[in-house]
Amino acid sequence: MTTVVELEIPADAFGISRTFEQVPTFEFQVGGMIGDAPPLVWVSGPDRATVEEALEADPSVEVLTNLTDGTDDRWLYRLEFGRQVKLFQQLVAENSGAVLEASGRDGTWTLRLLFDDRDALSNAHALFEQYSFRTVVTRVTSMDGASGEGSPLTKTQYETVIKAYELGYFDVPRKVTLQELAAELDVSHQALSERLRRSHAALVSAELSNRMAPTGVDP
Repeated sequence: MTTVVELEIPADAFGISRTFEQVPTFEFQVGGMIGDAPPLVWVSGPDRATVEEALEADPSVEVLTNLTDGTDDRWLYRLEFGRQVKLFQQLVAENSGAVLEASGRDGTWTLRLLFDDRDALSNAHALFEQYSFRTVVTRVTSMDGASGEGSPLTKTQYETVIKAYELGYFDVPRKVTLQELAAELDVSHQALSERLRRSHAALVSAELSNRMAPTGVDP
């Protein structure tokens, strides 16, 4: 049965600890970490210059691109994480898993992982301990359709929706086009369009199955 686990890892065992030390209010959020591609990461702190300076001085991360102009209260970067994060991703992938979300604040990473079953999760967790990631599991959820828990989406659909949300595809107006999103995910325009359509249908079907009537009034 597909299983989702939420866990925490201290930054000094994983990455970006130097940035947290230099900028105590630093926070970040990553959508799905798919494959080897450097992810897009939303970061925040006292100001963009302070955060960027701390990141550039941190040996566990490389700033590849700044994608915002610094006028907002958070900023979008493409970051290349160090070997600990890459090793963690490799261990997850080798056990039929995926990193759905990652975020950090107060010197701690919080991650949400998806595995095909509990055995895969157990195997991965044993490796996390072997490589001294010092993980603390905070929640484990089995995606049992009969109980109504979890997501109706497949792993690929979930990763796609997460990335689309992260890049602002669902914003009004959209911050990224379908073509740009397809390039980010390394799939064709047509394949992405079909994947999003199926994801939307699955989410609507799940919502209608669980609720008999609307829960609020449109603004």
